[in-house]
Amino acid sequence: MTSSPKGTQRSEFEKVRPRKVSAIVAEQIVQAIQRGDFPVGSRLPSEFDLAEQMGVSRPSIREALSALQAVGVVESRTGSGNYVRRTPAQEDEQAAPQLIETEDSCLEVMEARAAFEPHVAELAATRLTPAAREALAAALQHMRRAIDGDFEHYLDADKSFHTALAAATGNRLIIDAMQPLLATIDEALYREFTHHYYLKNVEDIEQVVDLHEELLDAVACGRPALAAECMREHWRRMREIWEA
Repeated sequence: MTSSPKGTQRSEFEKVRPRKVSAIVAEQIVQAIQRGDFPVGSRLPSEFDLAEQMGVSRPSIREALSALQAVGVVESRTGSGNYVRRTPAQEDEQAAPQLIETEDSCLEVMEARAAFEPHVAELAATRLTPAAREALAAALQHMRRAIDGDFEHYLDADKSFHTALAAATGNRLIIDAMQPLLATIDEALYREFTHHYYLKNVEDIEQVVDLHEELLDAVACGRPALAAECMREHWRRMREIWEA
């Protein structure tokens, strides 16, 4: 049995792990609110100004703001900006950074789904059964009904549509592989970003529902190339919003 050299004391250290930039951004915004730089009800600086001041990208700012919206510290007002909803207490000052660190980043979700889903749509267009078509049509109908209603209901219907599309391939490995990707739709960070940036108003939602309808038509008509292109367009649009 060995012992520590005489005169030395053994210390316990935690492993050092890299942090996401957006988590650090959220932390700084929380600290500024707690200092009183931005009282409750006041407007935060624009995304551009925040990105300039912190020396980070606008996507990092948007992910941080999405996390702050998810935990109720900040609220987004369409066409006006982001406002302080409440001052975070000491016990929940790490809520937004922890959310970012524990959930998949919006960029990771977009990259992963954009890599897989065009091929899923392509295969589904070659194997669609009447039952699969009915499931897709029902999910699309729920999406359209939710345009003017509850956003959470809309995203639930969207998840049902993409789940039905994977099932339409008839390939168990594809269905199993898609499950964790589609589960990200339920994550708070993804939902807040989608709500406040990609689907921020009725017109935006209508356009995305129309694109899903075009996708369904392509699948139903047995046009795999067109189905894949519709799916690529869906993720191109979201990526453009992310990078804007």
